[in-house]
Amino acid sequence: MATVQDSAGRYSSSSLPVPQLRQALLGWYAECGRDLPWRQTQDPYAIWISEIMLQQTQVQTVIPYYHRWLEAFPNISTLAQASQQQVLKLWQGLGYYARARNLHTAAQKILSEHDGQFPQGLEAVMDLPGIGRTTAGGILSAAFNQPQPILDGNVKRVLARLYALKQPPQKVVKLLWQLSSNLLDPVAPCEFNQALMDLGATICLPKNPQCPACPWLNYCQAHQQNLVKNIPMTTPSQPIPHKIIGVAVIWNSQNQVLIDRRPADGLLGGLWEFPGGKVEPNETIPACIQREIQEEIGIEIVVGDELIRVDHAYSHFKVTLVVHHCQYLSGDPQPLACEEVRWVTVAELNDYPFPKANEKIITALLAQARGDEHH
Repeated sequence: MATVQDSAGRYSSSSLPVPQLRQALLGWYAECGRDLPWRQTQDPYAIWISEIMLQQTQVQTVIPYYHRWLEAFPNISTLAQASQQQVLKLWQGLGYYARARNLHTAAQKILSEHDGQFPQGLEAVMDLPGIGRTTAGGILSAAFNQPQPILDGNVKRVLARLYALKQPPQKVVKLLWQLSSNLLDPVAPCEFNQALMDLGATICLPKNPQCPACPWLNYCQAHQQNLVKNIPMTTPSQPIPHKIIGVAVIWNSQNQVLIDRRPADGLLGGLWEFPGGKVEPNETIPACIQREIQEEIGIEIVVGDELIRVDHAYSHFKVTLVVHHCQYLSGDPQPLACEEVRWVTVAELNDYPFPKANEKIITALLAQARGDEHH
């Protein structure tokens, strides 16, 4: 028995048969579960890495990063002893870089507070940077077969449809945790949680769910009420802001370019970038670049030709980077709004961890450098 809400929004007991739901899901998983590399191990470290990488990122994107990561940092102590720049370089392209910084800090914390052993208590795991209840439950159930429920985006959608919840998931999080907990198979929590995630990732899709293939088809309340397309309910979304950024590729007389490292905290913290900033209302791109470079680095430049425009979407906003070649004139570059500044050759740019949006700028510079060699 599980508590869910009726059409009037009140909560009542629903008589979905939990033992049959468990059996149907585990039977389906034994036949149709995905073969993923982190399912071949019980090592809590490797499972933790996969759980963090899979936040906000598709499985296919994660797999090559996962293998490269474990090659570079095979255990907690190698990760803890690495430099933040090594960690960020290996993470480059995966996005949401706070995840990498948190992994690094958490590894150091495990080394100093848990003798280098991954903790096995829920509170201790949730006390590590970057780990919430779902990630903790995922690690503890997968590595130690502990009966800990999970509630990621896929699971919320599956449960909302199974019980035909008539409210957006974010409004009934407590109820969803309760449902996930009630359904969890205490005998096979590891397989059950993996099965639940696979069901959401491969069958109970946000658009065009594969209902005929679903092991829970005969139990699914949304299916019975013909509401699969309407559930999970959504709240109206705000339009996404779009920022125009003027970006400078500043050249000195030694044919080097200036890069700066972002503050350690905040968006893209610790990564390197080409300096620049947001275009103010009624400001031209060259004027913006000149002002930003003066404010952030304290040098005078001449803004030259446009090199490239790069469109990039983050989770809460979009940017267009308008990138110009610039000539260094005078002044001593200072890190007024960043951690450090550095003159590097174009060939050295690949040694530094850059945000994804900057990779296209580097590619354009490398192509231009090759072009110049051929002339």
